[in-house]
Amino acid sequence: MLRASLRQVSAALKEGRVTPTELCQRCLALIKSTKFLNAYITVTEETALKQAEESEERYRRGQPLGILDGIPIAVKDNFNTAGIETTCASKMLKGYISPYNATVVQKLLDQGAVLLGKTNLDEFAMGSGSTDGVFGPVRNPWSYSKQYKEKSVPKSHSEDKESDWVITGGSSGGSAAAVSSFTCFAALGSDTGGSTRNPAAHCGVVGLKPTYGLISRHGLIPLVNSMDVPGILTRCVDDAAVLLGSLAGHDPKDSTTIQDDFNPFELPDLIDVSKLSIGIPKEYDAPGLSSEILALWSKAADLFKNAGAKVVEVSLPHTRYSIVCYHVLCTAEVASNMARFDGLEYGHRSDVKDSTESMYAATRREGFNDVVRGRILSGNYFLLKQNYEKYFVKAQKVRRLIANDFVKVFRSGVDILLTPTTLSDAAPYTEFIQEDNRTRSAQDDILTQAANMAGLPAINVPTALSERGLPVGLQFIGRSFQEKQLLTVAKWFEKQVQFPVIQLEEVKRHDNGVCQYEKSLTVKQGEKAESQSSASPTFGSDVCSQGNRISSTENLNLVKQDAMATPSRTCCAGSGLLARVKSTCELKENSVYLDVRNSLKICLGPLFTKFSSRDTLHGQPWTSEPLKGP
Repeated sequence: MLRASLRQVSAALKEGRVTPTELCQRCLALIKSTKFLNAYITVTEETALKQAEESEERYRRGQPLGILDGIPIAVKDNFNTAGIETTCASKMLKGYISPYNATVVQKLLDQGAVLLGKTNLDEFAMGSGSTDGVFGPVRNPWSYSKQYKEKSVPKSHSEDKESDWVITGGSSGGSAAAVSSFTCFAALGSDTGGSTRNPAAHCGVVGLKPTYGLISRHGLIPLVNSMDVPGILTRCVDDAAVLLGSLAGHDPKDSTTIQDDFNPFELPDLIDVSKLSIGIPKEYDAPGLSSEILALWSKAADLFKNAGAKVVEVSLPHTRYSIVCYHVLCTAEVASNMARFDGLEYGHRSDVKDSTESMYAATRREGFNDVVRGRILSGNYFLLKQNYEKYFVKAQKVRRLIANDFVKVFRSGVDILLTPTTLSDAAPYTEFIQEDNRTRSAQDDILTQAANMAGLPAINVPTALSERGLPVGLQFIGRSFQEKQLLTVAKWFEKQVQFPVIQLEEVKRHDNGVCQYEKSLTVKQGEKAESQSSASPTFGSDVCSQGNRISSTENLNLVKQDAMATPSRTCCAGSGLLARVKSTCELKENSVYLDVRNSLKICLGPLFTKFSSRDTLHGQPWTSEPLKGP
């Protein structure tokens, strides 16, 4: 039952094959046995059981509130929840209990969903690994899967839980891990530059970033107001459509939401993609893209081509500058949003009492980690009077050009864009933390943040397992407010690839009812989940889906021989459709780009030098020397 879809669970509840209380107890027990994943910050055991009992009574009366009634769901800990601590994984908000629910949380509760708890993240959602929060890093459930252990982990380390585990991606890593490990049926995340899609790709789940304004941001503690959107994490595309229908629509408390009510839709079972045009943006063959994912991208394009769809190369020329502009705009808005945390109104307050100014400075020094403080400093630099026009305003202009590129491509007849979601599969934690947060975020956001800059809907669909036995996904980007078309295409693709089910012994035992619910869970409401060093779990029999067209018997091997056939990299649009990406930019010179490019050193730090050997701007290499005007 824990592996069932939302509609399947809803049907089982209506038919009495399982009760909301039984479902809640199973999830709570599984949360306890997978505590080592550190997916949850707060587990709301008492609240969840009470909500489950209320749902059970509604089912007895034959009056369920909807498809979500009685179904356990988790929420990222940057959404306000009335009566439940909201921390943003930061010392700054330790002990903060919101007096109100975020709109999306309230909508879930109004439809009878059972709130299991708040999930872990990078502090204030600033990161791409879910490793920088005050409650410790989140562990990818696939680190403990049978698939990963068989392919990657030496037998001598197979029982060492402290070795070889990989990251979840971020910043919604806790939500992705919770869905992937079956401790909840769906979860809310947030997505500013890829924070839902990135962990979804690494954890093998569906991650939907809706069109900006389709879902209310009211009660989502802001990072970048102009790009933040609530994200949806589920185990299948149909479930994402269900959640979207439950959450989308106008909210008078958020002026950026659509003015009309949203009409929920159900995705068809029979889908014809033969009349569609699928665009392959050549700029997404980015520096650092692994040969495995490059080959997977090519095979996916071939799937559409073989189904009769038109697969075409497209160009989004300004997206090559989007990562730079994104970091300028992101840090500027972060500096503004973080100004509210001053120790005077709520959250952490320093004991320093020499003066208001000293208390304010000490509070922020104690409450924020190095990552947050660094972004605030960068943002304040870009907002200085002498830098405002030079960096911030020009970055806004480039953002408009990036959005216009997408508009032109969609107006040319392209229906959906197909791209990679991440550059590679999940990195081992010990390797990931070797680089600073700015460098990691720039690398991991490079394929996802352009959709946020343009406000477009995008979804990660888990596609195959890498040679290491870890999930990799592909991203679909659609037109604004055309989520139905986007999800329909994603569902078709999901059916073609038949992504394998994660094999975790804990899930098998709990789903078979072997482990009974214990009243006194180790992780109780308000108690923080911590990394554990207990013995490594064991794994059961193969429960992968059969008939996998891309990722079964060969585990794809990602057509290694094809990917490595020639030393020159080629973009993939099936059968060598796309030409090799040129190392020089053919765009006409535009003063809008000047100086924005120079912010690379400030924003990206060490990553700046990585780009110097791969790209050029206006025929000049990416170096640390300032560019002069044309």
